[in-house]
Amino acid sequence: MSASNEKKTRQDLSGTNWSDPKTAREAQQRKAEKRSNVVYAAIAAAFVIVAVVSLTWKSQIIQKKATAVTIGGEKYTAAEVNYYFQQTYQNFLSQNSYFISYLGLDTSKDLREQSYPAGEDGETWFDYFLDQTFQQMISVKALNDSAAADGFVWTDELQSQLDSSLQSLKDSVSSSGYYTSFTQYLTTNYGGLMTEKVFTQQVKATMLAQAYASAYSDSLTYSESDLAGAYEADPNTYDKVSYECISVSGSVPTTDADGNTVEVTDEMKADAMAEAKAAADELYAAFQNGQSLKALSESSEDGSYTSSDGASYSTGTLGTWLFDSTRRSGDSAVLEDTTGSTYYVVSFGNRFRDEYNTVDVRHILLKIDDSALDTSAETYDADLQALKDETLAKAEDLLAQWKSGDATEESFAALANETSEDGGSNTTGGLYKQFPKGQMVAEFNDWCFDPARKSGDTGIVYGESSSYKGYHIMYFAGTDLPYWQVQVTNSLKNNDVSAWYAEKTADYTAEQQSGIRYVG
Repeated sequence: MSASNEKKTRQDLSGTNWSDPKTAREAQQRKAEKRSNVVYAAIAAAFVIVAVVSLTWKSQIIQKKATAVTIGGEKYTAAEVNYYFQQTYQNFLSQNSYFISYLGLDTSKDLREQSYPAGEDGETWFDYFLDQTFQQMISVKALNDSAAADGFVWTDELQSQLDSSLQSLKDSVSSSGYYTSFTQYLTTNYGGLMTEKVFTQQVKATMLAQAYASAYSDSLTYSESDLAGAYEADPNTYDKVSYECISVSGSVPTTDADGNTVEVTDEMKADAMAEAKAAADELYAAFQNGQSLKALSESSEDGSYTSSDGASYSTGTLGTWLFDSTRRSGDSAVLEDTTGSTYYVVSFGNRFRDEYNTVDVRHILLKIDDSALDTSAETYDADLQALKDETLAKAEDLLAQWKSGDATEESFAALANETSEDGGSNTTGGLYKQFPKGQMVAEFNDWCFDPARKSGDTGIVYGESSSYKGYHIMYFAGTDLPYWQVQVTNSLKNNDVSAWYAEKTADYTAEQQSGIRYVG
């Protein structure tokens, strides 16, 4: 058929249901291609979505932005919660380092998979630490809100303390050799979501809350009648006693001479206590005849001697007897302990409260870093002495530098902030205020409580503690309240600050959100 005839035939059939095979095949092919393009486009889009989700997850955008908890209308991310969680957890480990396994905590395992022994059914160690975390966060949030309402604002002094603390931390991290960067330190210790910005924000919030609470505490004052009234209401808390005592044990050994376990019966317990009572009565009779308890304990195998020139109140048979309001100097007795295992032969000395004055002192600490010395080396003693001499010379130079200036307490405080290595006072001018006897290293304590000490005195003393050796450049600011008044003041402040804190935090709760799964 010619081309013209084929065309005519198609035209003649155009009004029927006939389909040209060629045309049909072309149309079908076009539809197939269209469907294929749609499918390929959908597949390509799916791959893009998967790639975006993968990249987003790896960059932790979702985890970083997810809300973990809401407190007082403010949303906190997992990173922000982790700051407080890790602080809570690490503080617990530090304070209970010798009892971790006894408490049932395995630090090598997931906290969410370990039951908390003292908690309710189903409660885990993670739940315990999270609850402590929320309490800390509520404190910071509530006090920050209250500070803002009271016009208590962030100051240049606080900013200076923050900058100094952060720089000190960074320097420690850098010199430790454990971390390649400060960022690695943060992610290692506070989780992979932690950033320097988040860390700094939470440190700042915590510092503001602490400064606000301290300002409130410092604003509380009490009259002498307030202090006297609080003392009279609870003298046992503040009084001390002197006494001597021989303890005679009436317990029964639970193993024999060969180390075998002995089944202790009630009869055996009664016999042992009867023997202890007889020994105690004999010692007491000798004491009444003029022999000293200390000498009796040294010549007898029946008891152990103890004495104190300033014992605080404690519950139990001995403490109750010693702090009885009718007790008088020279009283003595044989007492059976409520545990039913001991007899006491006791002599009462006197009851008193600490009337001596506390002191206010400023100091500059220069530590002696002997960590690089080899303690087994023959030259160790000489090397240590060289370090001591070097540090002492530096202390003498600093004191001379201060004396060559206006030599005021204010200038000493400024020098302490600039040079002291005592983290507890190098932001407060080296000041320790109202501290009592026995709280500092012996040399420090003895210098401060020297009866001849007067305001404005300076000196250099060497001291050692369990954590450092060093020289203290001293400035005696003066005496302060009697110690018993300081104790009563602190008790009243604790009660008042606790009530204030309870009021500030009463309406705050922590509500967990989906992002909590990224915490810990």
